[in-house]
Amino acid sequence: MKTLTEEAVDRAEDFVWRTARILDRRRYDLLFHDGPAEPVLAALAAYRNPDGGYGNALEPDGRGPGSQPVTTLTALHVLHEASAAPDGVVEYLESITAEDGGVPFVHPNIRDYPRAPWWQVSDTYEGSLLPTANLIGALWQAGVTHPWIDSAADFCWTRIEALTTTHPYEALGCVGFLDNAPDRSRAEESAARVGRLVRDNGLVRIGADGTVPEGYNPAELHAPHEYASTPASLARAWFTDAELSASLDDLVDAQHDDGGWRVRWESWTPATEYEWAGWFTIESLRTLKAYDRW
Repeated sequence: MKTLTEEAVDRAEDFVWRTARILDRRRYDLLFHDGPAEPVLAALAAYRNPDGGYGNALEPDGRGPGSQPVTTLTALHVLHEASAAPDGVVEYLESITAEDGGVPFVHPNIRDYPRAPWWQVSDTYEGSLLPTANLIGALWQAGVTHPWIDSAADFCWTRIEALTTTHPYEALGCVGFLDNAPDRSRAEESAARVGRLVRDNGLVRIGADGTVPEGYNPAELHAPHEYASTPASLARAWFTDAELSASLDDLVDAQHDDGGWRVRWESWTPATEYEWAGWFTIESLRTLKAYDRW
């Protein structure tokens, strides 16, 4: 079993101070040095819009100023870290909900702004399971109750329970939803079924194995530790102890010489490599800490 050495942790911290956005520098201080939450929230506020959502490249792949569902999801994670209520977020999400009850993956307001090639604006305005499930899971985790959440959760349950195929990002969104669903027996049953889809279709990177879904880069297959980022995740049951241990070993080994971790997907513009790297370095450290690897 591989663990991070004290020297490796020091290099990771140095990487964050040298390269990360101010938001991630302040998150690092909060998460690993018991720093105050107020500077985190002050940094996050710069990305917020009057509609209650978040934009402005908080999620590095969407460079437009307007609020976006997945960008707002990023904000929810930061708010949870800082033990802050997500005021106004539900109202924003309600305002962009499609007729089917879900929110779109990409909102059309980014059409005229730079964005990653995979941020495609759909020709039709409809809900997507990927962001909607993630958002509902994060709102449940925050303890928020609202009629919109109940309605959007119904959209997610219907979509999840009807899945016959999926892709890595959608499956990961299902995990975020199911890990926080109040109905634990229903969540456990659905998680087992999603896990079978992931395993049976090779949507996980275990050694050299894995079937790459059409339109995805081989590097985008998630590893076991990414599906089960904590031991408490329902996705933990999808993998053997040996598979998860090897996955965590790989995560330890993935630290770069400069101390940081990098995302595996394409950096389509120079700024995104290090914007993502600061975030991903913190997430890698959190996962390794959750599994007592440092």
